[in-house]
Formats: sequence, structure tokens, C-alpha cells
Amino acid sequence: MKFDELDKKMRVFEEAGDISIIPGLFVVVRLDGRSFSRLTHETKKFEVPFDEIFHNAMVATTEHCMKCGFRAIFGYTQSDEISILLHADDNLFDRKSRKIISIFSGEASGFFSLKVGIPAAFDSRICVLPSQEVVTDYFRWRSEDANRNALNSYCYWTLRKEGMSVKSATEQLKNLSTSEKNQLLFERKINYNNVPSWQKRGTCLYFGATKKAGINKLTGECVSTSRRVIKKESDLPLGKAFNDWISGILPKL
Repeated sequence: MKFDELDKKMRVFEEAGDISIIPGLFVVVRLDGRSFSRLTHETKKFEVPFDEIFHNAMVATTEHCMKCGFRAIFGYTQSDEISILLHADDNLFDRKSRKIISIFSGEASGFFSLKVGIPAAFDSRICVLPSQEVVTDYFRWRSEDANRNALNSYCYWTLRKEGMSVKSATEQLKNLSTSEKNQLLFERKINYNNVPSWQKRGTCLYFGATKKAGINKLTGECVSTSRRVIKKESDLPLGKAFNDWISGILPKL
């Protein structure tokens, strides 16, 4: 069998599982750290419940993923997860899901590993969203999930630092309401309202313009130019105000 015939025969098996995302739909790629609980608490002991070095590495990884070749327009990170919004018209690799998933997983894993100095891996999934309204709801969902998880983490690690076992701390928090968890922290002189915003709501990254002063080489005059850069925002609003904020940030797509 000639190579061309063999190649044609085997490509059928390689491409049998290919799925291309329908054009015109929004794609969010969500990355989650694989076994990051062990990585952050055992392999390399980061501060709990939150570590600024770890968070900065996640923000830097998000920025890297927004610049890795796809038409990314928005990014969000909280805890050990990252979400990247691709433009509805992005057509890189013919919108094949296996390409999108594998490339983002590889880019995030490699960059983050170099950033923190230890091997780390991200898994990846795709959310296909039908409208810009659903896109804003998606990021509000992730932000509110961050707030809930942050409160739980503060309570859990506060109890653990007091000497409680994993089982006891988990059991004590199981049926507590949000107000009761806040009270638990307040009794230990921790005001959850004063916790840094990036810990409670995550960080958004988006493209914006910035002014840069320069000199016109022909005339010698001072001129101002506009450059497209990635901006970061950690002081995020809650609820409907979050939807309104994102709607104002995202271009009309």
C-alpha cells in the first residue's frame, strides 16, 4: 500500500471523533487545575486559604492564554480555574473542539508550571453559549461561585488552623447558612467584608486602549498614540451590577 493510500485510510480513524462548533456561537474555554489541592497543600505549600503568589500566577496564565493565537476577547480567573471567551467569529482550526481543548490545556499547563516552578496540569472543557446575554450570565455564575467558595474556604481553614481535623471542620460547616458562616469568622475577628476582592470575586481580564506618549521622528513633535493592551480588574461588583459591568466591557458582538 502506497503512503498516500495508507494516509487516507488512517485519517478516517483519526478524524472520526472530530466535532466542529457551529459558527456564530460563543465559545468559553474553561480550564481547571488538575489535582491542585495536592499541588498547593503538599507539593508546594502555598498560603491558605489564598496565596497572592499563586493568584498572580493564575492571572498571568490567563493573560498568556488570551494571547496564544485564538481570538480571545475576555478572561476570568478565580481560585484554580480560568475561563476564556472566544469571539463568535473565531475560526482557528475550523473551530474543532479537540484542537481548542488540547491547545488551551497545553498552553496553560506549560506556562503555569514555569511560573510556579513545579509541574502542573490543567484540564479543559468547552461551553458553547448562544447569546451575549448568556455570556454575561456565565461569568456572573463563575463570580458568584467564587464568592461562595471563598467564604467556605475562609471558614474551613480557620477551623483547621485551630486544630480541627478535616472531617470535623467539614461537618461543622455542612449545614451553616451564609450569615452563620460570616458570624463564625466574625467571632474570630475576621470580617469577611474586608477580605480582598480578588479572593471573593476573582479577576477579569479584557482588551482596552491605553495612551502612550511619543515623538514624531519627522517633525520632532510630541504625539500620543493608542495601544491595545490587556487590562485587569479585581474590584468586581456583585449580582446584576456584574452583568451590567461586563456588558459595558465586552464589545457588541
